[in-house]
Amino acid sequence: MAAPPAVHLRLSTQLIRFVLVGAVAFVVDLSCYQTLLAVGLWVHLAKALSFVAGTTTAYLINRRWTFHGKGGRAEYASIIALYGITFVVQVGMNAVMLALLPSFRGEFTCAFVVAQGVATAINFIVQRAVIFRA
Repeated sequence: MAAPPAVHLRLSTQLIRFVLVGAVAFVVDLSCYQTLLAVGLWVHLAKALSFVAGTTTAYLINRRWTFHGKGGRAEYASIIALYGITFVVQVGMNAVMLALLPSFRGEFTCAFVVAQGVATAINFIVQRAVIFRA
């Protein structure tokens, strides 16, 4: 039996879905980050672990719903490479922001949001243009 034809979504549809999935992944990531900080974990390890939780959530939903990925080793290897790069960018950006920001209530959340925004932009562009291109 032949596979069903691929569904090609418009950019606007993909972007809306990516943002919705990103919101869910953001909640997972931030919740993990805040919880790990609250139990006294080192800030950079907490960010690294929360990134893995949020990114895994985003990948599993986006692959099927947003980009209609086919799976397979090449796709998975590309995602691992992308997430490796965005991991370094996000944890690094979080560290840079914490170094630059003055001490205030919410500095960790502010740094988190900036780092997340940069990583999200990179992820969408690379996933749409390279990994899941039509």
